[in-house]
Amino acid sequence: MSDTSHGATASAPQPGAFAPLRQPVFAVLWAATVLGNIGSFMRDVASSWLVTDLSANPTAVALIQTAATLPIFLLAIPAGVLSDILDRRRFLIFVQLVLAAVSGALLVLSHTGSLTVEYLIALTFVGGIGAALMGPTWQSIVPELVPRADLKGAVALNSLGINIARSIGPAAGGLILASFGAAATYGVDVLSYVFVIAVLLWWKRPAPADSGLSENFLGAFRAGLRYTRASKELHVVLLRAAVFFLFASSVWALLPLVARQMLGGSAGFYGVLLGAVGAGAIGGALVMPRLRARLDADGMMLLASLLTAAVMGALVFAPPKWLAVALLLVLGLGWIVALTTLNSVAQSILPNWVRGRGLAVYLTVFNGAMAAGSLGWGLVAQQIGVPMTLVAGAVGLVVTGLVFHRVRLPAGEADLQASNHWPEPLLAEPVAHDRGPVMIQVEYRIRKEDRPAFLDAMKRLSLERRRDGAYAWGVHEHTADAERVMEWFLVESWAEHLRQHHRVSHADADLQSDVLRFHIGPGKPEVHHFLAL
Repeated sequence: MSDTSHGATASAPQPGAFAPLRQPVFAVLWAATVLGNIGSFMRDVASSWLVTDLSANPTAVALIQTAATLPIFLLAIPAGVLSDILDRRRFLIFVQLVLAAVSGALLVLSHTGSLTVEYLIALTFVGGIGAALMGPTWQSIVPELVPRADLKGAVALNSLGINIARSIGPAAGGLILASFGAAATYGVDVLSYVFVIAVLLWWKRPAPADSGLSENFLGAFRAGLRYTRASKELHVVLLRAAVFFLFASSVWALLPLVARQMLGGSAGFYGVLLGAVGAGAIGGALVMPRLRARLDADGMMLLASLLTAAVMGALVFAPPKWLAVALLLVLGLGWIVALTTLNSVAQSILPNWVRGRGLAVYLTVFNGAMAAGSLGWGLVAQQIGVPMTLVAGAVGLVVTGLVFHRVRLPAGEADLQASNHWPEPLLAEPVAHDRGPVMIQVEYRIRKEDRPAFLDAMKRLSLERRRDGAYAWGVHEHTADAERVMEWFLVESWAEHLRQHHRVSHADADLQSDVLRFHIGPGKPEVHHFLAL
């Protein structure tokens, strides 16, 4: 499951925090994911604590975090492709079965006393594979379940849900672990998947209309990468996410050691600390609508950086346990602000056809930064100790938060619904869908004095062409007539060009209109299609 937001203007009315729950299907699926995540957090707290019993090496402890996040870094993009081309409901059911199998294996190994650090890291890695497959798919179905006006609220509720689970799961997991052992903890996690699978079987997702233009895996993979390369707005989101999570990961990687070595806590206390993070995030989710009314997305990210850094700095002094719990409440607030802000901005700038793949790239960056950061901070802690490592992470977070505050996050207010304004190309005879490459030429007549403004508009249009499927693009003038200007672009197949027709959003149509206003011909620009021989 996941997390995400963007700033709103103070004058715009803010939907209530729980408005998306008026949609019955979203409400039931949301409740199911809360229960599933409670079980997952119970499993994670058991694994994180058990590794400190099996090894006191900070690197081994940090490797648990790395094993959980590295698969998401490696597999999120393929998972996003699958979420865009497969039935998302069936895919989610398959992933839940995989995760249930992981917890079942942990249950058996711990019950028989066969669990080792190697087994624990390996199974955590497999669980990370399940999470990699789950994340983009779950996020990409959210816009199917709620109206556009409720999208930011639904994203925030996803964050609220995962943090309700974080407030209950770790504490319950720690208590069950301390009272009944690891096998019982893993057993409860297995049971949670039964309910989630039952709800997914209950959900009757409408089958998408078959246009005959279904993408295969490799083609969809390439299309997703082309979109990512051409989306400047997505680049900003990815940069801001990478910088924040690289430094913020230090507190998560080292928290088991902070609880055990610096604060002298037990497994139950570690669970309470994680529960406090979840409780703080719940409080943060409830005040998010008011925060969004006062701060834009950049202000929200700066607030998240400062809050997280302040908590890390305070933990350095090994405060009393009650104060540590209070500090983790603040950490939860900062964490949900960052996650919700970045995730909802990413959601708001991605059209439906590529949403799974775009969110997968975002999750790749998020988890790559978390995995690299966790391993890196674990190695640093071996050299300079846990307290000084927390100081380094906090200072880095404050400095980068202030520096990157100037790299503005996109507003995410463009209309990304398909415009369907592009007429189907005329054909002398039917064309096989796999035939290609295809060259599309658009001939304009442009006054010489309008050319600078026209080329500026064309530069923006070129990004739209590439986002929607072109792998090459250019613009040329006629040698005998300077007013004749030819735009051309290449797509890999006839089917991909037909998909382009369906991908153009209302916002992209506006870009095309900006170009067309410079055209002075008697009719519309001439469009030609050429197939490779």
